[in-house]
Amino acid sequence: MTEPAIRVSDVTKIFPTPFRRRRIVALQHLNLEIAPGEIYGLLGPNGSGKSTTLKIILGLIQPTRGSVRVFGRDNSTVAVRRDIGFLPENAYFHKFLTGTETLRFHARLSGLGSRESKSRIAELLETVGLTRAADARLSTYSKGMLQRIGLAQALIHRPKILVLDEPTAAVDPAGSRDIQNLIASSKKTGTTILLSSHLLTQVQEVCDRIGILHRGKLIREGRLEDLLAIENQTEFIVENTTPEFLDQLERQIASVNGRVVLRRKPQTSLEQLFLKVTETRDE
Repeated sequence: MTEPAIRVSDVTKIFPTPFRRRRIVALQHLNLEIAPGEIYGLLGPNGSGKSTTLKIILGLIQPTRGSVRVFGRDNSTVAVRRDIGFLPENAYFHKFLTGTETLRFHARLSGLGSRESKSRIAELLETVGLTRAADARLSTYSKGMLQRIGLAQALIHRPKILVLDEPTAAVDPAGSRDIQNLIASSKKTGTTILLSSHLLTQVQEVCDRIGILHRGKLIREGRLEDLLAIENQTEFIVENTTPEFLDQLERQIASVNGRVVLRRKPQTSLEQLFLKVTETRDE
């Protein structure tokens, strides 16, 4: 049986509050498993425990109870941490460095040799679309460019697991789409991805499974198609039909005690419409 990439077992996290006789329970008996090569989306409102979960998986804080294992090993070991790349929501960068210098710095922190670093940096700059801005200082980068250089630094050492906390926060729709494509391409290399995001459309498009946290508890989990399906309804999408045929179809459904709940033309999403219109304007 294949070992899960990430296994969180009965994790509870309680934060004491100084000078008060109360405690904050951030997580309660959390259990989740993420398979190798899977994109797992962690959802929840503010204060639900998403960031605490990520920090515990990364080994940045310790759980009050429970354990975390990465590919069968305790997540506190150095070898495990080498297998993980992390892009925090508010990543800190040295703005006086260029894109190339930033990646070189992180490559050395990750133990890459100078020859390997050079080729890897060039490869990642092209992957994230920053080759032309490689020698520009980060102080001149837009928010979207900073997120892309952040994603490149998280991938510099070819991690087996990529943890992303709000990777498209404050990024415009075009930049968000670029980062989304980068996430999808990372999966093709076999990378396991844990994604925390409040952008539900993004999660819906890239994730294989999702978990929903609320007040420190995992209240729903499963594959997207299973969670989004409405059990007692079936949807047909047809083309090149006449109104008369559709009317006949509705009568046929009614004859077997069925009911047409809604009849409408298919709709695109607001994000897709925005991208289509703006891309057309740029041509």
